[in-house]
Amino acid sequence: MTPSTPTVTPAGGLGEVTLTYSELVAKKFTEAWVTLCCVSNEVGGNLISNGWWSGVLLKDLLEQAGVQSGADAVKQTSDDGWTCGTPLTALTDDRGAMLAFALNGEPLPIEHGFPVRTVVPGLYGYVSACKWVRDIEVTTFDSFTAYWTDRGWSEQGPVKLASRIDVPNSGAHVGAGTVRAGGLAWQQNTGIKGVQVQLDGSAWQDATLSRKTLTDSWVQWTASLDVTAGNHQLRVRAINEQGQVQTSVRAAPAPNGASGWHTISFSAG
Repeated sequence: MTPSTPTVTPAGGLGEVTLTYSELVAKKFTEAWVTLCCVSNEVGGNLISNGWWSGVLLKDLLEQAGVQSGADAVKQTSDDGWTCGTPLTALTDDRGAMLAFALNGEPLPIEHGFPVRTVVPGLYGYVSACKWVRDIEVTTFDSFTAYWTDRGWSEQGPVKLASRIDVPNSGAHVGAGTVRAGGLAWQQNTGIKGVQVQLDGSAWQDATLSRKTLTDSWVQWTASLDVTAGNHQLRVRAINEQGQVQTSVRAAPAPNGASGWHTISFSAG
């Protein structure tokens, strides 16, 4: 597939459909705020971003192609030969997985996958976010391996409940008294119900959320802290819409995403 003559092929199951770029963008499309985060992101890391995506629902394209019973995976292949395996249910349920052709109201930049890429809320990119999509094949997980699973990463990569402190910066010096803290929390396809912060091991304090209505987008949070002169430690945890509290157990990104509470140190005076 080249930018001048792109095609998208949902294959397997009962049939095969080949679409040109013009045919794809002429279809009924959907738009949504969706946060994408990399499975390699460390606790408190910045390998995450938010965007307004436009595209065609993959469940509609797969329904058009026809999916045979027994299939449980979709093998996606990029124009450069990169592959990923995505759970079929994640592309056919109501989460709004799409074959995206625009970002923030403009055609996809080449580095983001022009002409089309896959956006699947709730999954890390290594199992879902195929750029420069060449082919989409309905199949089974036991019939193929993909680029990152060949390198030891987990077969399925649901996004973990996570949060981050952006203000104050780790190592910052602030004035004693009332200090405003803030950051982000996310778990796409589940949503954030609340965020709590803890200063110097004291009781957890509820933060204020900027919004709670966008399930697939990160949420900004703020909190006011009563800070005395001296050195301090601040940590954060999120609570999702199902009532699950973010785990404190530290885990490295491999093989299925980092976990743990983001914790920073700062001083006041």
